[in-house]
Amino acid sequence: MFKRLIAVCLSSTLLAAGAVHADEADVKRAVETIIGKGTKVDSIRKTGVLGLYEVVVGGEISYMDEKGSYIIFGNIVDVKAKRDITRERTEKLAQIKFSDLPLDLAIKQVKGNGKRVIATFEDPNCGYCKKLAKELVGMSDVTVYTFLMPILAPDSVEKSQNIWCAADRVKAWNDWMINGVAPAAAKCDNPVQKSLAFGQKLKVNGTPTIFFADGSRAPGYMPVAQLEQAMAKAGK
Repeated sequence: MFKRLIAVCLSSTLLAAGAVHADEADVKRAVETIIGKGTKVDSIRKTGVLGLYEVVVGGEISYMDEKGSYIIFGNIVDVKAKRDITRERTEKLAQIKFSDLPLDLAIKQVKGNGKRVIATFEDPNCGYCKKLAKELVGMSDVTVYTFLMPILAPDSVEKSQNIWCAADRVKAWNDWMINGVAPAAAKCDNPVQKSLAFGQKLKVNGTPTIFFADGSRAPGYMPVAQLEQAMAKAGK
């Protein structure tokens, strides 16, 4: 919706305002006029490429030319350097501070010395989350924080609550995700809704989503070899 609306309206808004050369303030005002005051413009910045401005709304990147005449959707690729500039910026914008994660809301399992860390957002009914759980069995010296993100099925919330309220929630999680043994019904004061809300705040739109020590994220399943590489990179 944002793409269609801004593509139709943005250039005419700027030109009607008499803008010959836009700056960050001009672009921001134009975008806010189009999308309404209730929608936040995340950032406006000059890219250093072809005089384009980067416009970020809701985590979505588009580009504006320096005259304020055109809006561009798509990826900028530096052919010579073989770099996808837009993808790199998208990944950068998606980074978090790992230390800001509310780890008390997560299921914590420590393997070996637990020195390396990852955090995952997972739904107990997610097939790729179950594949990830099986990959993690073969890993050592890592602490895994699993945030329950029940978004896929009507009983995802119930399963999540039963797992959290189990006497041994790590065992209950692995029994279900790896061995298919359903968690027993259990009730307790649980953080499942808080975990879900926090994931939504981070714009976690699918499961599994993995966060590494440097705050970078991987939106999807990764086999153990890729996990090891990503953790090594994050550790640097």
